[in-house]
Amino acid sequence: MPRPTAAIVVIGDEILSGKFAEENAAFLIGELRGLGVELRRITVIPDDADDIAATVAEAASRHTWVFTSGGVGPTHDDVTIAAVARALGTDVVRDPDLEARLRAYWGDGIAPANLRLADVPRGATLVWGESTTWPVVTIANVHVLPGVPKLFRKKFLDIRERFRAAPVALARLWIAREEGELAPDLDVVVAAHPGVKLGSYPRFDEADFQVIITLEGAERAAVVAATDALAARVGAAVVRRADP
Repeated sequence: MPRPTAAIVVIGDEILSGKFAEENAAFLIGELRGLGVELRRITVIPDDADDIAATVAEAASRHTWVFTSGGVGPTHDDVTIAAVARALGTDVVRDPDLEARLRAYWGDGIAPANLRLADVPRGATLVWGESTTWPVVTIANVHVLPGVPKLFRKKFLDIRERFRAAPVALARLWIAREEGELAPDLDVVVAAHPGVKLGSYPRFDEADFQVIITLEGAERAAVVAATDALAARVGAAVVRRADP
């Protein structure tokens, strides 16, 4: 069975301008890998509704899951909700339960702009975690998350178990041979073990090895077999090995 795939859409002029460092995709990479979800794409785009709608629509059509980061809030540049609705062919409505929770949170002094936080794409599901005021908005296969890193992490952890799949088996070989010399051996192993993905990563300042090879796949036995095959071909050039 193929692994589920994911795309991350990072939204924010502040990321593209360098005013703030991107943290959310970096966090989500490790989370998705631990869950057994194959991350296929990370896209960083501005706070532009047309760009967001087009990017989310394409990502949703090509991946099992899509996670957006940023553009959620009460100000003029928070256009993600409306753009996601457009991407999925619906409109925006104000959720009465969410509005009531926001009014209870802020009380009589609630700023009118904060009520925009109750706007969701029509047909969306609100996923509640520890917080009873701030849900994750989910529609189809798209999950809308806040851009503030602390909130992003908290809200993703509220929903993470929804995405758990079979874990990935990963092996590594540290090899004392130049990458170009290894290429014919890698080609043979790749052809013989199509269910295992090989990665080759040269190193230029290590004393005892020149390349790290990673081998990964859904089946541990297949990964071990491919690792055995490559280790046998390169022989004593293997200086270290880590099996899944």
